[in-house]
Amino acid sequence: MSSDLQWLLLRSNSSFIVKRVVEGPVFNKEPGNLRNLNSFKFSGLANPKTIDVAATPAGITITTRKPNASPNAVAPASAKTVIRPRSGGRRALGVAASVAKKGYRPDLRTNPLDTPHADQTSLGSAFCRYRNPLTAALARVSALAAAQKEPKASPPKKTRGKKAKST
Repeated sequence: MSSDLQWLLLRSNSSFIVKRVVEGPVFNKEPGNLRNLNSFKFSGLANPKTIDVAATPAGITITTRKPNASPNAVAPASAKTVIRPRSGGRRALGVAASVAKKGYRPDLRTNPLDTPHADQTSLGSAFCRYRNPLTAALARVSALAAAQKEPKASPPKKTRGKKAKST
């Protein structure tokens, strides 16, 4: 079955669809959907090549679908890479970048014109734009790696006022 036909069947009849606002965006919580948007581009079920980034107790798991796998094979068709929480964000970004550099899903690369730089000109009329080579997978991996870090202990509060003068 072609990907387009699968999308036509799945786009309005899926158990993963989430509608929060009446006329707002339609979200999707299916595995392999990196942006959680209900569109063919990000669909993990309709696309033959999918990238899934998930947090597991063992760490961050990046799952890709093997390109030559049978459509009937589910478990043998996926390749999993587990990144331990202690290995740090650089390794997680490296694994996700290697998947992106191989051209696995080049359509998931962000549009360089969609991300304006924080600096603006003094007149405020034009944005300074920059090229962002990160993919949706890289953004998801870095967010999960940051969420799994242990928070720093807050420093003790300083004494103020009369208590500080008395000591």
